[in-house]
Amino acid sequence: MTKRRKNLGRWGETKAAEYLQERGYTIIERNAYTQYGELDLIARHIIGNTEVITFVEVKTRTTTTFGYPEESINRQKREHILASAMAYLQDHPDLGDEWQVDVIAIRRIDSEDAPEIRHFENVFS
Repeated sequence: MTKRRKNLGRWGETKAAEYLQERGYTIIERNAYTQYGELDLIARHIIGNTEVITFVEVKTRTTTTFGYPEESINRQKREHILASAMAYLQDHPDLGDEWQVDVIAIRRIDSEDAPEIRHFENVFS
């Protein structure tokens, strides 16, 4: 991965974390590594009266030449995310049983404009 792509990814993860925090989420961990790979963001929030752990996959793009960011999550990526989430939960049993996977898609077409952020909740239910 090029330095430019890494920087864009880091920037997107920061924007996603800020977006979630503005909506009442608490970020537990960023870039958590498991034997199956990396989880971009892990957050906690309340739905109804239930605390839910959310594994967030962040996809950031500066162009739609190859499609929208969320379209890059294929079957293989989905399996990777789910395996990583399950491994993380096994290593952190204190987090409870309620969890979901969200995707945050960020498009930064022009660095002068605010990025477009789309939040897809509970994408693998």
